[in-house]
Amino acid sequence: MSSLFREWMAGLRAEPTRKSLPSAAAEAPAEIAAAAEATVEASAEATVETAPSTANEAPRTVRARSVRSTPEKVVLDAQLAAAIDVARTAIAEVAGSAVIGEHLKAEAEGTRLVTHYFVCTDPAYRGWRWVAVLARAPRSKKVTVCETALLPGPDALVAPEWVPWEQRVEPGDLTPKDTLPKVDDDPYLQPGFGQVEETTDGNIDEIPNFEFGLGRRRVLSPEGISAAAARWAESETGADSEFAARASAHCSTCGYLMPMAGSLRQNFGVCAGPLSPFDGRVVALDFGCGAHSETDVKRPEPEAPEAVIDDYAGELEFQEG
Repeated sequence: MSSLFREWMAGLRAEPTRKSLPSAAAEAPAEIAAAAEATVEASAEATVETAPSTANEAPRTVRARSVRSTPEKVVLDAQLAAAIDVARTAIAEVAGSAVIGEHLKAEAEGTRLVTHYFVCTDPAYRGWRWVAVLARAPRSKKVTVCETALLPGPDALVAPEWVPWEQRVEPGDLTPKDTLPKVDDDPYLQPGFGQVEETTDGNIDEIPNFEFGLGRRRVLSPEGISAAAARWAESETGADSEFAARASAHCSTCGYLMPMAGSLRQNFGVCAGPLSPFDGRVVALDFGCGAHSETDVKRPEPEAPEAVIDDYAGELEFQEG
């Protein structure tokens, strides 16, 4: 590539809106075109107009290609790779030599930048590795320690990924002293109806009806109702639980069942059986337990016990203690 083409490219980057080349480039458009065609690594074409050599000559257009820089290949620096003792000493100054095991590898991070890996023998950090990053200046033989650290290896025991609190809270975690923060954008809730003040025009919106959500700022959304039904159906009071499989009758025929209001009344109710282990809980209509109001078990008839007759005629010996 000629120096003329390099100068032309530098000027083109400095003044992108300029349409005419310098006089030197105008005198040798053939050299510019030849240099542009000889460029193998090209990314985009630039169009420029050359100044006419005479007044009657029309401007000529030259298309050239910009040069794309080739990424530099990172090569492991031999001098830094051999400085294993320097890396070990740097780590020992921080952690002590007793917890530094064998040297694992040296890895090139960049030009004249190498990371050394050592086994960590501390039983509390099984699978972890000591690292020391070394570097040197160009044309210098002095090795410089950039940093040292203790990093987990592929088989290291590390803490689980942090999960926000709203994703960690599970049913049963709430205690009497806890209060959960309000969720403004809860997908399980939707705005309810508000009670307005009484007026003389007989506004029908003033009819108090708790089923429509009057008095509550938000009520269950369809998504919230579906999610609740899914949780209850998969709980131990659902139709597929062990109690339901062994029950002789379902809750739908039990006198202790209290119906629910709303769309879920066709699938669930509340148990009010005083002897049922699910008293006060939501149960599926296909659920059941042994405390059903209308079922009974076969009761065995009582048998009179045999009389025990003491016919011992001997003397009884009294023993103390």
